[in-house]
Amino acid sequence: MTKERKATLATLLILAAALSVVIGRKIDWRPAVAKAELSPQDAVYAMLDAARRGNVQEYLASYSGQMEAALKQAIAEKTEAGFAKYLQEFNAPIKGIAITEPQALSDREVKVRVEFVYQERNEAQTMYLEKVAGGWKIARLEGTDRVKTLIPYGTPVQ
Repeated sequence: MTKERKATLATLLILAAALSVVIGRKIDWRPAVAKAELSPQDAVYAMLDAARRGNVQEYLASYSGQMEAALKQAIAEKTEAGFAKYLQEFNAPIKGIAITEPQALSDREVKVRVEFVYQERNEAQTMYLEKVAGGWKIARLEGTDRVKTLIPYGTPVQ
């Protein structure tokens, strides 16, 4: 290959690379990145965020099985707008959340303890999540237990 031919080939390659960058930016092309699988804790946080925003459909999508069916019934009875308002009011006094590491019960089910921090008390609830297509969903709940707090949330430090 002659020197001229090598120079022309190098120039063409540089122009092709530049053109592909310009086209890639124009169509907002990005390399495919594998989505990290969400953890059971992520699923609980997503449900709580949806409740805080009053997003009924996103909240409902966090549940499966009988829990999902019961919530659909409650939404039908209360209307979607009424249920959205309920979710926001119920979650407004929550100051913080603590979620334990999941305990595997099987290859498709885990258990987590969720502690809700309020101004004057803490409450803990056990949630059971099941792995379904698309991630983790809340399948059932155990009753809420009141947790004794020595110092209420927001008490000034002296």
